[in-house]
Amino acid sequence: MAERLRGISTPLVLMTYFNPVFQHGLKSFAEDCLRHGIDGVIIPDLPPEEAGPWIKEAKSVKLDTIFLIAPTSPPDRVKLASRCSRGFIYYVSITGVTGTRGNLPDGLETAVGEIRKCSQKPVAVGFGISTPDQVKEAGRIADGVIVGSAIVKLIEENLKKQDLITKVGGFVSSLTEALRT
Repeated sequence: MAERLRGISTPLVLMTYFNPVFQHGLKSFAEDCLRHGIDGVIIPDLPPEEAGPWIKEAKSVKLDTIFLIAPTSPPDRVKLASRCSRGFIYYVSITGVTGTRGNLPDGLETAVGEIRKCSQKPVAVGFGISTPDQVKEAGRIADGVIVGSAIVKLIEENLKKQDLITKVGGFVSSLTEALRT
């Protein structure tokens, strides 16, 4: 699928757990990502403290590794994640599980500001963001906005429908348009 999407200019970032990466082989996985048009990888269950071998293989093929920072991350953890990340930092805006929420969390602007005190890397905010209004608000605060669960939910609801691509494309367009206005 990544190969088919290579005609777009937007970088492609793959999110996966570490076990498939480990089972495939770190070097092989990094090389396959490069070969198939993946620009970066997010591995939520791989902490930067344990990521040295993966980071080495990813860097060798110029594949970005993006680490997550949580609302509970202390400044030293933010600095470590920033040092180990290439591309951007993914700020998980809420504690708990992902999914759509009615509102952005209180204190988002303060939290992103604290991250910026510890890092020069761009900060993308995700988890719980699901509407154009939320994207617009988060985009005012952060360098990037990540919407995942809302898109997955829309795909699940329309999986067997002829207009799946049109619906998902329209939704994504509404999110990107919110950033422009």
